[in-house]
Amino acid sequence: MTSIQQNIEQITSQIEGAQQKCGRGRDTVQLLAVSKTKPVEAILEAAQAGQVRFGENYVQEGTDKVAYFSQHHPELGLEWHFIGPIQSNKSRHVAENFAWVHTVDRAKIAKRLSEQRPQDLQPLQVLIQVNTSGELSKSGINENEIFELAELISTLPNLTLRGLMSIPANVSDYASQLAAFTQLAELKEKLAERFPEQNIDTLSMGMSGDMQAAIEAGSTMVRIGTAIFGARDYTNKA
Repeated sequence: MTSIQQNIEQITSQIEGAQQKCGRGRDTVQLLAVSKTKPVEAILEAAQAGQVRFGENYVQEGTDKVAYFSQHHPELGLEWHFIGPIQSNKSRHVAENFAWVHTVDRAKIAKRLSEQRPQDLQPLQVLIQVNTSGELSKSGINENEIFELAELISTLPNLTLRGLMSIPANVSDYASQLAAFTQLAELKEKLAERFPEQNIDTLSMGMSGDMQAAIEAGSTMVRIGTAIFGARDYTNKA
């Protein structure tokens, strides 16, 4: 048994425990393995342990990994999520290679992703990134801008709006974590009510340090990296 496999089993057990504690059904929370800066060998270990969904932050690194697994291990059927900031000059690579994008936060990027999505692929599944903490250092729009951007996305032929994503302030006390996540969950419900024709069912929120609070608030996808793969090496990011 590999250490990565052990880590995935441990995280999966923690997710199941959190679901049970909150009275949620099993398999209501998906594990997104954040594989940025990690080699393809580590991702292959995770995939062989049953992990299917992987998140990448850097466009060039992510597209290289997508190409590698498409060529060498298509039988694994991996699902690739882009979870980093998107620059306009790199949006085409995101549109052409990923199944999901968690970080749509402006109209220009939404339009480019739709225009650049290949017609032979399914629509890109997108989440609007919300800056719930108001920190200038974080990407994302404020809650007053969500519905205008959602209205635009709903008209774009090659995008499907699935929900919201956030990276809240890094706080250690559970009550503050829960309050921030609950705020996003309430916004997601309002969004689903406003756009009933869209399949708005996803809340991407929660990492290693605040996963329990995120799940209690209603997260459907937690983003876990270091707890699966170990410490990251940023020397070769692209």
